[in-house]
Amino acid sequence: MASVAIDVVIGRIVSAVENEASTLGGVQDEIDKIKLELMSMISFLEEADRKGTLSEGEKTWVANVRNIAYEVEDAIDEFMFRVNKGIFFQSIHIPKHLWLRHQMANKLQKMKSMIQAIPETVKRYGIERLEGIAPNYDCQWVKNHSESSLFFDDDNLVGIETAKQNLMRWLLSEEPQRTVTSVFGMGGLGKTTLVANTFNSKIVRQHFDCYAWLTISQTYILEDLFKAMIQDLFKEAKEKIPADLGTMRYRQLVELLVNYLQQKRYVVVLDDVWSISLWREICVALPDGMCGSRIMLTTRRQDVACFWFGIGSQVYQLRSLPEAEAWKLFCMKAFSSSSNGCYPLEFDSIARALVEKFQGLPLAIVALGGMMSSKKLEHDWKKVYNSLNWELSNNPELKILRSILLLSFNDLPIRLKRCFLYCCLFPESYKIKRKRLIRLWMAEGFIEQVRGATPEEVADNYLMELISRSMLQVVLRNYFGRPKACKMHDIVREISLSISEAEKFCIVNDKQSAIEVNETRRLSIQCERKLETDSGMPRLRSFLVFTTDKIALPSGFKFLRTLDLENASIDKLPTGLVNLFNLRYLNLAKTSVRELPRSIGKLHNLQTLNIKHTEIEELPAGIVKLQNLRYLITFRPNRDCDGSDLDYVLGTRVPPNICKLKNLQVLDCVKAEDDLIKQLCNMTQLRRISLVKVKTAYAYGLCIAIENMKLLRFLALAATNEERMLHMDNLSSAPPQLEKLFLSGKLKKAPHWFNSLQNLTYLGLRWSKLGEDLICCVQALPKLAWLSLFSAYEGEQLRFFEGFQKLQVLEIINSPLLTKIIIEKGVMPGLQKLYLRVCTGLKTLPCGIDFLSHLQELHLIIVSPELVESIRARTSMERAKVQHIPMIKHYFRTEFGSLYESL
Repeated sequence: MASVAIDVVIGRIVSAVENEASTLGGVQDEIDKIKLELMSMISFLEEADRKGTLSEGEKTWVANVRNIAYEVEDAIDEFMFRVNKGIFFQSIHIPKHLWLRHQMANKLQKMKSMIQAIPETVKRYGIERLEGIAPNYDCQWVKNHSESSLFFDDDNLVGIETAKQNLMRWLLSEEPQRTVTSVFGMGGLGKTTLVANTFNSKIVRQHFDCYAWLTISQTYILEDLFKAMIQDLFKEAKEKIPADLGTMRYRQLVELLVNYLQQKRYVVVLDDVWSISLWREICVALPDGMCGSRIMLTTRRQDVACFWFGIGSQVYQLRSLPEAEAWKLFCMKAFSSSSNGCYPLEFDSIARALVEKFQGLPLAIVALGGMMSSKKLEHDWKKVYNSLNWELSNNPELKILRSILLLSFNDLPIRLKRCFLYCCLFPESYKIKRKRLIRLWMAEGFIEQVRGATPEEVADNYLMELISRSMLQVVLRNYFGRPKACKMHDIVREISLSISEAEKFCIVNDKQSAIEVNETRRLSIQCERKLETDSGMPRLRSFLVFTTDKIALPSGFKFLRTLDLENASIDKLPTGLVNLFNLRYLNLAKTSVRELPRSIGKLHNLQTLNIKHTEIEELPAGIVKLQNLRYLITFRPNRDCDGSDLDYVLGTRVPPNICKLKNLQVLDCVKAEDDLIKQLCNMTQLRRISLVKVKTAYAYGLCIAIENMKLLRFLALAATNEERMLHMDNLSSAPPQLEKLFLSGKLKKAPHWFNSLQNLTYLGLRWSKLGEDLICCVQALPKLAWLSLFSAYEGEQLRFFEGFQKLQVLEIINSPLLTKIIIEKGVMPGLQKLYLRVCTGLKTLPCGIDFLSHLQELHLIIVSPELVESIRARTSMERAKVQHIPMIKHYFRTEFGSLYESL
């Protein structure tokens, strides 16, 4: 884990050398020497991380390395801070910064000496010991535990019936080709138990000629796997194992297996596969004799499970146990001594709270139940609940759970370990938004530079890899399956917290008692508690707040890189904020802050400024000095509007020379003004822009600017009111990468460039007041998944006669003149959600709704009574058209407010 700390520091050194070369000047040589010393430690520390269990001497050495790495980072940041503050001698003709450089050089030389003086017991960072490093006994223990699943009694298993039936169906199918079935999910879900129970079933044993079970470790020797497979196959077939098996080489082993299996129907299990390279190496010995042979593998990695193994291969994603089955499993283990399964009623609430904490993870529930079975007092149960983090780290009965979950963490490369640990700063079960997390990682300096890719793209790849490895769980996706939000499993988070706190990576303040935070580098506040600090928090790099309680922001964190105060109960920023020269990320969303400091331009490293849903109406002129700013997010809703008016969003005023910010990617929800529009053509690097209060006079200049934004993916424009025209015909061609388009205002006709939007996925039109030409222009868009028409159509009949092949959501809102909707057969075949809102002239269901076989939800919001009544009767003809739709809801207004009923 210390390798994470060193890798962060090496990244910080590289960044400093690249971005501040002129300032570092005379100390760059010393910094480079430190970098080389730290890099020479990395290989040993990576081995230490993989080894898992360290001796006390090794732990001390690793801690020393980590602490020195942190001191190097502090020294670099201190130097840059003092240079930035202008604390240097000038009055006696000493060259600029010379004194500081001399002081910094001395400090770095001292640190290098400390590194080189680390005990000789590891012979210069242990490099000479790498080949002889001790085996990871935890891994062997986990391997033994996995193989013990082969001997579990069926009576002790819960919730595997459906999954087992699926696996059995695939195994016993009549497909003659050899197929592979992959079972994947996070560690502890019971993948091995499920496959073992299926593998051992009498039906499977009778169906196949021979069978073998191989448990794959993270590091394996291929020849040993072949030998183990041969032993299994011959033993199960009651055949004599070749006497010379122990001396056979690779070619002999493969030849033996191929000859033995070629004409047989066999089943082989590859348990706990960590890399697709295993399959590439082992498949040569698993011939396809067209006899109906089967391979089953278990893995924590989605990329392994989804690899194309050939025709007929299947993937089964194992899910957590439902609440009822999780409770049943827990009771079987915790109250096994009870003759009838009863338990003391006073234990009910605390027991259910504990089970909920483990979120349906079978291995965790079994371990917890076994541990709690010996505790007979309610006090003891509450003690475990309140100290679960300690129990996971120290209780021997939970060792197997911790070891299995740590295998996934130890398998991560360093670049992913630090990103993963950062996620435990968010509260339990918190939905972490993708963009927010990526921007925080960038601000921390966790994202490595990759030629030809933006930092955002690299960070997105990191996130997808963590998801693929089952380290993070996706809780929200867009209509194309891309993750929008994820979370940490609660037990995984508890283990991550224990690692992070031990390594001084971060601390979460979510307990009743005060905590010591002087040494921490990242702090998350999740309750109103006192922070024990003697001298501020000089080492702090990240400060995140997740409580709405009134809090006093601490001082003394001069090296802070991220400040996330979203939803915090604050209305004024600290006066010293502008002195945080290192600040990269400032999130004030959903706070009561009314203004930003005039001298905000001093935050010249700032990358993200989020003032969404605040009271800030205008940005100070100094904002244009933030040359590293990439995201300016200023969405401000009109609280006097119910959302049906065009001015439901109030723009934020920005200085016209905001266009000088050449790194800006996102310019969100700002007021369109003359000077801004004139300079907008210079912002060709933008990927997202939304403007409100767009006047007719701006049309020509605005269209020219948009046409030059070749990287633009999101465009939102709103006119000054419902009757003002948005003249978009001056745009000869739309940005080629545009994915989301929102236009609010009257359109003379559907723009001619609509049909060229080949990458468009979302289209929202408000107050457009168009005719049937609208449908003709957008029906052939190949990627359109979401279409919202709010007062966008003025006709009486709306006909969808072809196209919309990828459409998943259709909203028709505020069209009182509309009396008929026609959807021809074959149009929008994948539609899942249909919203009809304030369409009071519509008396019947859309004609052709019965063709929409994938429709899952129909929402009728303030529609005519005739429409509702036509489908209320179970035997009516209209009801028959929607009987395939699982969810039909009718929303209506009463004197008590808005209500809904299911139809």
